[in-house]
Amino acid sequence: MIATRRFCAAAILVAFALAADFAPGARAEPRVPVETASVEGRALVERLRAGGLVLYFRHADTLGMPCDRSFRIGDREGQRNISAAGREQSRRIASSFAELGIPVEFPVLAGPVYRARDTAEFAFGASNVRVTDELLADDYAGARLSEVLAAHARLFSNPVPPGTNRLLFGHRTPAIMVLGDAVAGRAFPEGAAIVLEPVPPRGRILGIWMPAPIPGAGFHGC
Repeated sequence: MIATRRFCAAAILVAFALAADFAPGARAEPRVPVETASVEGRALVERLRAGGLVLYFRHADTLGMPCDRSFRIGDREGQRNISAAGREQSRRIASSFAELGIPVEFPVLAGPVYRARDTAEFAFGASNVRVTDELLADDYAGARLSEVLAAHARLFSNPVPPGTNRLLFGHRTPAIMVLGDAVAGRAFPEGAAIVLEPVPPRGRILGIWMPAPIPGAGFHGC
């Protein structure tokens, strides 16, 4: 286990070196996730109702679940999965779109690691989800990490038609690698979405929205 953790730590350092082309030039202050009822949350919702934006969701709650062990796609038992609270949070995320009148482009896109895929599928139904390696977690990407980060940047910046919004379900670390310090630290909890205006080269952050908060949750110890 110690050797595995040392390898993962080394891999993360290499990953940040590979990701240098995607990191913003200036360090940005971390943003604060906002809830729907707040002034900032209501402003984001108004923008989202008009469409043309990208929402990059971090997977739902995993508190209390075992950490990743195998780092193999398709090995559910070896992965950190969403909790029972996370499954309910996923459903509440979908309900918030319907209740608030926010349009969604289908299929929504999700990474193949189960916690991202499950969040999308519990929220919108498996038939409305397309699983893609473009949203792979960093510690599952191996030698493909730079390719995966480039795919994230492309999905963040590709145009979205007015009247709909692109939903992506993935992981925290690739977002930090592509978008920088503004989404680091405690800025991007489980179940939150980075709201982006899709402009090159990696999208412009409008805010971080928490549509279905769970008090006391949001960050796992892994």
